[in-house]
Amino acid sequence: MSVPQLPLSGITVVSLEQAVAAPYATRQLADLGARVIKVERPGDGDFARRYDTTVHGHSSYFVWLNRSKESLTLDLKDPRGLEILHRLLDGADVFVQNLAPGAADRLGLGADALAERLPRLIPCTISGYGTDGPWADRKSYDLLVQCQTGLVSLTGTAEETARVGISVADIAAGMYAYSGILTALYTRATTGRAHPVEVSLFEALAEWMSQPANYTRYGGSQPPRLGTQHATIAPYGAFTAADGKDVLFSVQNEREWTVLCSAFLRQPALADDPRFATGSARVAHRGELNALVAERIARSDAAQVLEDLEGIGIACAGVNDVAAFLDHPVLAARGRWHEVALPGGATAQALLPPADLAGVPARMDPVPGVGEHTEAILTELGRTGEDIAALRADGVV
Repeated sequence: MSVPQLPLSGITVVSLEQAVAAPYATRQLADLGARVIKVERPGDGDFARRYDTTVHGHSSYFVWLNRSKESLTLDLKDPRGLEILHRLLDGADVFVQNLAPGAADRLGLGADALAERLPRLIPCTISGYGTDGPWADRKSYDLLVQCQTGLVSLTGTAEETARVGISVADIAAGMYAYSGILTALYTRATTGRAHPVEVSLFEALAEWMSQPANYTRYGGSQPPRLGTQHATIAPYGAFTAADGKDVLFSVQNEREWTVLCSAFLRQPALADDPRFATGSARVAHRGELNALVAERIARSDAAQVLEDLEGIGIACAGVNDVAAFLDHPVLAARGRWHEVALPGGATAQALLPPADLAGVPARMDPVPGVGEHTEAILTELGRTGEDIAALRADGVV
């Protein structure tokens, strides 16, 4: 039986990438079958390789972001290394870079220069705050952007702010870069025109801040920090059961509120109590409402609370730690974990791409070692063994 061709088979992506945002975008292109050539520094490579050593000696970030890619090492400060990169781009469909501000332009790799030289190439630039404007030259990292967009001011408790526990700005930028590249590939296929793509971490996360922005602009104050509680919906949050475990649930509409009052709280008259009769009233009297809910949940173990809530159609969940997530029955039953090979021969468990395409197998190829594919790629470009040996001796690759 033949294996179906992956959707992006035949597309070549060259990526001058590091850290999270750009590697996340290109890994998703690789998941769909694109050939992704990751250009790294000779020696250490992408600095994300050294963020930690928890996955059999490899970085948890790097393992997540770089499967199914080829690694080519080039010293772009050496004209020979830069010439090799330009040769690669001659045959590429997409070029992705998230270098420091101004670095791509200094190397002749800015979007305008590439568009003039290679009109069918789709350049994708991922920056911190955009390639123009007052902050174009500023470096940025995920937490800085969480702070600049106001996200940190929404996260945590009334007493203390907190960062989101994953690289949410990087992930947002990587997702928009990925969708922008797909759109540009489609547009090129249908019109013949290649549109450059630009995404900034700040503007990607700013989009995700639109709801609290609306709330603040038109409501006169920003949503309060409430831990697991919700600023505009009540009851919504985590409550502690009799066995000390937390249960989170949410009431989304008046029908669910009526059912909760009669079938769970066993106080049907609460549904029409003026303090709680509407969503806005429940939020305004959150303290009184939470006290009633907490008293009811504290009478039963977490498993019983979850069973009772599920039985009446109220969305609920236990509050897992990461170890419990790893063993989640949905992931196990749906076969979402898959082994991926690592440099050195070990393997790691990785999640399949979340978007399943019917009849198209998931691509879960190995994570590359630093420069693992350098010789093969240079050979494709017509370099001889002697040429490659000389480049290695000079530290160019």
